[in-house]
Amino acid sequence: MATTDPNSKYSSPLVSRYASVEMSENFSNNTRFSTWRKLWLNLAIAEKQLGLTEITDEALAQLESNLCNIDYKVAAEEEKKRRHDVMAHVHAYGIVAPKAAGIIHLGATSCYVTDNADLIIYRNALDMVIKKLVFVIDELAKFCKVYRDLPTLGFTHFQPAQLTTVGKRASLWLQELLMDLRNIERARDDLKFRGVKGTTGTQASFMQLFHGDHDKVEQLDELVSKLSGFNESYPVTGQTYTRKIDIDILCPLASFGATAHKIATDIRLLAHLKEIEEPFESDQIGSSAMAYKRNPMRSERVCSLSRHLMTLVSNTMQTASTQWLERTLDDSANRRITMPEAFLTADIVLTTMQNIFQGLVVYPQVISRHINQELPFMATENIIMAMVEAGKSRQDVHEEIRVLSHQAAHVVKHEGKENDLIERIKNNAFFEPVLGSLDVLLNPSTFIGRAPEQVDSFLTKHVDVALAKYSEILKSKSDAEISV
Repeated sequence: MATTDPNSKYSSPLVSRYASVEMSENFSNNTRFSTWRKLWLNLAIAEKQLGLTEITDEALAQLESNLCNIDYKVAAEEEKKRRHDVMAHVHAYGIVAPKAAGIIHLGATSCYVTDNADLIIYRNALDMVIKKLVFVIDELAKFCKVYRDLPTLGFTHFQPAQLTTVGKRASLWLQELLMDLRNIERARDDLKFRGVKGTTGTQASFMQLFHGDHDKVEQLDELVSKLSGFNESYPVTGQTYTRKIDIDILCPLASFGATAHKIATDIRLLAHLKEIEEPFESDQIGSSAMAYKRNPMRSERVCSLSRHLMTLVSNTMQTASTQWLERTLDDSANRRITMPEAFLTADIVLTTMQNIFQGLVVYPQVISRHINQELPFMATENIIMAMVEAGKSRQDVHEEIRVLSHQAAHVVKHEGKENDLIERIKNNAFFEPVLGSLDVLLNPSTFIGRAPEQVDSFLTKHVDVALAKYSEILKSKSDAEISV
């Protein structure tokens, strides 16, 4: 039985649950088909300007006044009859702009509107992604600055290693996000227009329209490109722009997905250690059964969606590799799904990451406790050097510390007690020459090297420079909220 209940039909969670209204609208039918109409208007304007007298001012006025006046019912009925979406919308446009009905799509192939509209929509989407990525970078940079010198236990292989700082670790995340910004900016700036190239890219139809005048056909391509907001078009195309362009767009988005997944995974690991925690609202429920749970659901969502984002680029590669000669149509259905989903996914990942960073909680006392559990072992080299400076043999000192270290390790591993290596050293007369300086030798701030200075330099020389051109955009930044 037919029903009008929206809950009775599948709806992509990317739209219904996750992505922003702004990004969803960018890939909506209203945006797509009004863009088609703008492209038909631009083509007519340019053709009239270059001498096609059959295009009247009245026709142009009707086209312009009906850019968004789309009768989807008429278009759907026509597409069902003709099995051709572009011609269905040519027909629907002609009904509301009757003075222009005969010149809509003049000389063009379907890809004039479909491909050029896609490029416009993708460029707008890249602008949205860049804006949100800038917000994320700005939030994380603030976090790095605040915690630039807070010592924390470093991990290699997820095993305790030398100390770093909370801010320095976060700067590793930040550096990857800067790389993503560079890559996405490059993809955005590299985008050109398909322009007016005709059915197989030869511009033959336009040569006929302008009676063999090569200059006018070139001018037409340039003029339509400029009217549509592009400084240049791709110099050669088949029926479509090369689908390698889609790879160039999705590769940096997928690469960002890898960055986001790594960052969110790190936060999940640190949440397990109770050193760092993503925002957790007062009424939030971590588990339906275990009331005490504080699950890192935001970071888990970032990982989940990032995996999806990373897989989509393989579709663009397979599609580009199977485009026979001037084109085949087996790209169409795939691209309708892959390209919007990539942007919708990147959009919600970025919103979620900004939400995490603007409320990330650090627990210094937990971090300090973890340091103190491992620092005695790490401090042994400092103690050895201090003892040698006091006149002891390095080999003798090494052997004494080796014995005491194994005893302390046994207590930790077999008895479940705290690391008591320092107490053993204090109670051993052999180490009397350095007992007065143990507090200095065990100060965590002496184990972090240049981590704070590295953070300062990185923020000043790289992050601030990258964000400088986005100063106006940053003024519009507000807190990122996630609804579910």
